[in-house]
Amino acid sequence: MKIICVGRNYVDHAKELNNDVPDSPMFFMKPDSAILRKGFPFVIPSFTNEVHFETELVIKIDRVGKMIQPQFADRYFSEVGLGIDFTARDVQQELKDKRFPWEKAKAFDGSAFVSDFFPKEKFDLTNLNFKLERNQTIAQEGNTNQMIFDINTLIADCSKYFTLKKGDLIYTGTPAGVAKINSKDILEGFIENEKVFEVKVL
Repeated sequence: MKIICVGRNYVDHAKELNNDVPDSPMFFMKPDSAILRKGFPFVIPSFTNEVHFETELVIKIDRVGKMIQPQFADRYFSEVGLGIDFTARDVQQELKDKRFPWEKAKAFDGSAFVSDFFPKEKFDLTNLNFKLERNQTIAQEGNTNQMIFDINTLIADCSKYFTLKKGDLIYTGTPAGVAKINSKDILEGFIENEKVFEVKVL
């Protein structure tokens, strides 16, 4: 199982981190060991002083695909969920300054949380609202209509480089509002005002 993440897929998020807006999808990977098991808290790693939350719609691939055409991409998934890409932002900045890869900042154990999955037919994936509340205050709000590259484009472009297999996850990018988490925070995720997860921070 692969975890494929999309960077800078919302204009406002790219701008808040002073990054260029990409002209094609930007991918990075996490290993399956990055998955944070449901019911377990997120433990802030000792090697970072600044972990950020990044809330994202997650697509679960359910059939093998390679060189998928965008018009057929919706055939390769049937469920969606909501996840958090935890990022050690201070470590990431150090790596970026040295022009090194991001894995230490993005792919560490527990850095990928995802909710249960729901049938895609339940939603309008071109106009889907989601949000993250931290300690019952809204921290991030997004809508899929704000994506630079839509879901079908992401699947098609990704499949040019990586064979997609059943169970692979695609994190589709985060809207603006990412911020540092603190011990004892409670993170709650919502799709269309329905709560789909809760994560406690230690």
